Amino acid sequence: MKSRNEAREIAVKCLYKISILEDAKIEYDPKDVIQEECEVESDFINELVYQVLKYKEDLDKLANKYLVDWEIKRLNKVDQAILRIGIYELRYTDTPNIVAINEAIELSKKYSDEEVTKMINAVLDNIYHSEDTNE
Repeated sequence: MKSRNEAREIAVKCLYKISILEDAKIEYDPKDVIQEECEVESDFINELVYQVLKYKEDLDKLANKYLVDWEIKRLNKVDQAILRIGIYELRYTDTPNIVAINEAIELSKKYSDEEVTKMINAVLDNIYHSEDTNE
């Protein structure tokens, strides 16, 4: 079984691949994409991927509300996935807010540059302080 932070990283990779497939207008089954990345079935990875896809429009609207002079579509696909997962966890799960934010920041530090990490941190922090989150 993967740790939750490893599971989040796999979910980011899956969402990245899905966004590439969608841009290329290639049909896909999210289950197949998840299985390519994950040897062992994980309810947490399944939840993140399927629920981020389900709420993508709402997640993007919320991201755009707090991105200053940017829109989520201008971020690269990995950063989009990280931000969407962070917002999803803040809004729709019982993951403690500080954990949701810190996990997104750690993923961003691994895959993004410092400026994007600061941007993701600011967006998630603003959502935490301004929106009705899970705590």
